[in-house]
Amino acid sequence: MRAWFDFYVFKVGGDDDRRVAIVFKDVTERKRIEDALKRFNATLEERIAERTRERDHLWELSEDLLVYADYDGRLLRISPSWSRLLGHEHAALLARPYSEIVHPDDAGLVRAALDELRDRRRPMRIKCRILAADGSWRWISWVLSPDPDGCHLHGVGRDITAEEAATAALHTAEEQLHQAQKMEAVGQLTGGVAHDFNNLLMAVLGNLDLLRKHLATDPKAKRLISGAMQGAQRGATLTQRLLAFARRQDLQTQPVALSALLDDMRNLLERSVGPRIVVRLKVPAALPPALVDPNQLELAILNLAVNARDAMPDGGTITFDVTETAGTAAGERASGPFLRLSVQDTGAGMDADTLARAVEPFFSTKGVGKGTGLGLSMVHGLAVQSGGAFRLSSAPGRGTLAELWLPVAATPAEAAEPTTEPAVEAAVEAASATILVVDDDALIAMSTVDMLTDLGHTVLEANAGPLALDVLRENQDIDLLVTDYAMPGMTGAELACEARRIRPDLPVLLVTGYADLPDGTVIDVPRLAKPYTQQQLAMAVAKLLVG
Repeated sequence: MRAWFDFYVFKVGGDDDRRVAIVFKDVTERKRIEDALKRFNATLEERIAERTRERDHLWELSEDLLVYADYDGRLLRISPSWSRLLGHEHAALLARPYSEIVHPDDAGLVRAALDELRDRRRPMRIKCRILAADGSWRWISWVLSPDPDGCHLHGVGRDITAEEAATAALHTAEEQLHQAQKMEAVGQLTGGVAHDFNNLLMAVLGNLDLLRKHLATDPKAKRLISGAMQGAQRGATLTQRLLAFARRQDLQTQPVALSALLDDMRNLLERSVGPRIVVRLKVPAALPPALVDPNQLELAILNLAVNARDAMPDGGTITFDVTETAGTAAGERASGPFLRLSVQDTGAGMDADTLARAVEPFFSTKGVGKGTGLGLSMVHGLAVQSGGAFRLSSAPGRGTLAELWLPVAATPAEAAEPTTEPAVEAAVEAASATILVVDDDALIAMSTVDMLTDLGHTVLEANAGPLALDVLRENQDIDLLVTDYAMPGMTGAELACEARRIRPDLPVLLVTGYADLPDGTVIDVPRLAKPYTQQQLAMAVAKLLVG
């Protein structure tokens, strides 16, 4: 076994004495310890170098943004992932303060967070937007930790742009759902109130109509009655718009050629908007027909044109454009082939807050007495009830775009048959008959009975469906059944079906101003909308009796 010694030589005796003494000290153990320490240090350095290589490898490959920086705004060292994610050159990022790449809206938050990190010296989390080379902003979630020297910090950032976009989309969807739920609740309330008010107007208009007929020789009475009827008709118009918003109006849908309809409306539209506004139609003739109520569609188009006119007091242009499209209607649940009727104006436009409330009933920017706030509500209700959708987009100074999505009809549109005035008069003069009137509202029933009696008909009454069926079984000479739709226990549609079991040849007239039908329900019965005048009732009755 090898041993290690240290030796010391020193002189002994006088100056002439040449003897020396040598002292040997065994240092084998110390040498062993020193060798072991050298081997340990070499191993440690190798391990440190290996760990450094691993750290550098992770630094190079990391998808997260790694950074070593100071509190004064300088990036001292950054991982290559910065360039890969943001597109900036590595040297360019190190050469500029990081405040230049932080979104202005987030700069205050970042500065406050760094001051807190330096003062409290505890790791913290923040998120901010960082500018990419293409001009976009990336959301980065940071974990920041102070360096022990008190002058620097370490950070690890993760790109959460996709998560933030998903969160924003979810928030938007929640807001849309909340708005839809609010509008549905308002619609249900509005529909119920409008239905009841419509019934009251039916009684008012019916009795005024009879009074006007019987007091025709009194000029003052005639003038007063005419004024009352005009007021009641305005109320009826409001209720129709409310019912349209609530999607409870009685629609008579049919295939409609939008190109022909808009061509026919051109003169009306130009007169309605005035000479300072140009009306442009961009409607291809080869488009398929839309499935919609043509009368309600005309009213909706006119409402959109008038709204556009009011947004352009100094003149401008309204462009009507129709295109065929497929997919989902304007973000709604309805899907399939659609015709998209777009109405674009060059007016003042709306800000975000106004746009968010534009379709709400009774909301108007026109001032007191200058609008009911029901025009866009009616258009929205018509679109949804027809199986489509309605969408508005606008910005201040950029005008407004209204898009009405309507389902494509499965059958071609048919040309409307002209109606002549003599034919109307002939229909009114049809022979008298025995008519059964069914309505749960005594006031409306009385008005309808009075109008029919005044026309020379024999009238029987019932205030419920089951009672009406009993009357039908006992009276085989009844020529016509006139029934309300919305009745408790048995609706007018159900009554019509049961009545035809008893009398298959019995004509039925369904009078209603409120369509609350289950999805997919089809009523194959002639209908008369409330409120109606004696003339309108006479025409409908005569048409059924003449057959």
